[in-house]
Amino acid sequence: MTTRILIVAEHDGARLNASTAKCVTCARALPQAEIAIAVLAADGGAVCAQAAALTGVSRVLRVDHAANAHALAATWAPQIAALAKGFTHVFGPSTTFGKDLMPRVAALLGIPQVSDIMAVEGAHRFRRPVYAGNAILTVEAPADSALVGTVRVASFEATPAGGSAPIENASPAVELPTHTRFVSVSAGSTDRPDLQAASRVISGGRALGSAENFKLLFSLADKLGAAVGASRAAVDAGYAPNELQVGQTGKIIAPELYIAIGISGAIQHLTGIKDARTIVAINKDAEAPIFEVADLGLVGDLFTILPELERLLSQR
Repeated sequence: MTTRILIVAEHDGARLNASTAKCVTCARALPQAEIAIAVLAADGGAVCAQAAALTGVSRVLRVDHAANAHALAATWAPQIAALAKGFTHVFGPSTTFGKDLMPRVAALLGIPQVSDIMAVEGAHRFRRPVYAGNAILTVEAPADSALVGTVRVASFEATPAGGSAPIENASPAVELPTHTRFVSVSAGSTDRPDLQAASRVISGGRALGSAENFKLLFSLADKLGAAVGASRAAVDAGYAPNELQVGQTGKIIAPELYIAIGISGAIQHLTGIKDARTIVAINKDAEAPIFEVADLGLVGDLFTILPELERLLSQR
């Protein structure tokens, strides 16, 4: 039996977010998967072309509407629910975007949702982390019902480009709600890579001592082409903005290289980085929990080590 999966594309209006390609990888693990991607936008031409190029995608549904210019869950959810007719699964990323949108879709369709899928064991059987990643739960959803799922993007590699799926125009016949409207968006501008998509991340903790000292990470990150993150303790102390928080209550990431500077390694933080390929820890406390998960550890004063690292990098 063919498993028909609809993936909701996450994008910024011009570029497809890497989380969508990771959802495709997850979907391809389902038996006899037939994958479609829905792109909701004001003008989704560029994003649709990127989605159509992903390996394993059979078609792309282009839903152009002025109301789709911004990813408002209240506006997108009824359109996705209408598009979902005939699909056995509706997937979205377990990012801020997906966590806001997908439960609404499940509620409108009246079907179950499996959150934070980290592994596929069958068409309706999945594994997901619980208790801050300290345990893995196997979940089996009813086989006689369609299913909404959010994909834990840190658990999957992005599927590569190499396809050429057809793009179809779609116009869901639904009444869009008027009780929610876009007002504005505020985001910090930076030339550094996006934290959730970066292959290298440097994070700082409370040991940096101040927002001024936290800026020491930026120079090092620029030399490595890395994104900058922060522990919850650093964010709560006001050293770094909330959008940089890494961990259970922040962003879950899986970079190739993660450098933790002045971070003790609370379980909530480790939950957010456990899928990183290589973890490097710098901390003056040799007993800090971060060293238990680090591939490389350096015990010492970060205010002495960081300038030395920068000097060595400048000599490369």
